[in-house]
Amino acid sequence: MARSFKGKKREKSRDKTRRDDRQDRSRSNGFRSGERNDKRELARESSADGGGERQLSPHQLKAVERLLSGIGTPEPQPIVPDDFQIEALKAINSEDVLVTAPTGSGKTWIAREEIRRLLADGKRAWYTTPLKALTNSKYMEFSLEFGAENVGILTGDRKENVNAPLIVGTTEIYRNQLFDALRNGEQVRTDFVILDEAHYLGDEDRGHVWEEAIILSPPRIRLLLLSATIGNADEFARWIAEIRGTKVRVINRAGTRPVELRAAFISKNVQLYPLFDGNGEYNRDIEQFSNQNRRDYHRRR
Repeated sequence: MARSFKGKKREKSRDKTRRDDRQDRSRSNGFRSGERNDKRELARESSADGGGERQLSPHQLKAVERLLSGIGTPEPQPIVPDDFQIEALKAINSEDVLVTAPTGSGKTWIAREEIRRLLADGKRAWYTTPLKALTNSKYMEFSLEFGAENVGILTGDRKENVNAPLIVGTTEIYRNQLFDALRNGEQVRTDFVILDEAHYLGDEDRGHVWEEAIILSPPRIRLLLLSATIGNADEFARWIAEIRGTKVRVINRAGTRPVELRAAFISKNVQLYPLFDGNGEYNRDIEQFSNQNRRDYHRRR
């Protein structure tokens, strides 16, 4: 039986494909054989001085010593609350409270002590943060502090122990619960809400979440707002009082950070260069690494 024209073309195409496959396998085997027989050059050893980097001068060594001084774990001591912490705890009994204080000054201590009192009285609390990573961190911290059975977590990808008296979650999740309660004619199951990083209300993309959380929280739920960077705290508090019909106490712990920030640069050979030298000026020794990176970039180009 005569084969059709299309059938002949298909047979020729199959024959060509088989030949090509045999040639590809032959070349591939040849390449693998060459890989087995060829010897690759070993990479050069790293130089001991990190590629010619300058060693720290005596002046810079002193700056490094200052940078590292005092770092370590302090001896455990009883906590002595500051005046602003005591004032906040007293005000929380009957007012909303806005605490603005530098990072590391003990804002979370206020929230923790009020949570402790509420749990002892059989009441409920929410602790909100803007970040899932921070939420996870607070969840672990509070689980150790108050017992895992008393703490739950609600984020976009975690939902654990949701009937616990203390819930740690993102502000978006708390706001969503307020919307759900409003639609269903129900009450949100909490007596107290901490809005950590409250300055996010000023965020262009996410600020409406904090605004809605404040507006929709019933006046029976007392609010504790914590932030290190609210510059217009009094104006913010007046808005909250007007929206919620509550009294708002502003507690401003002005001043420097109790925990000093120190900055440094670690070079390729693991030398430490303080960002500022012994005179408090920008450390010009760091510029050598920027110049080296530019030279390496142009060589690769």
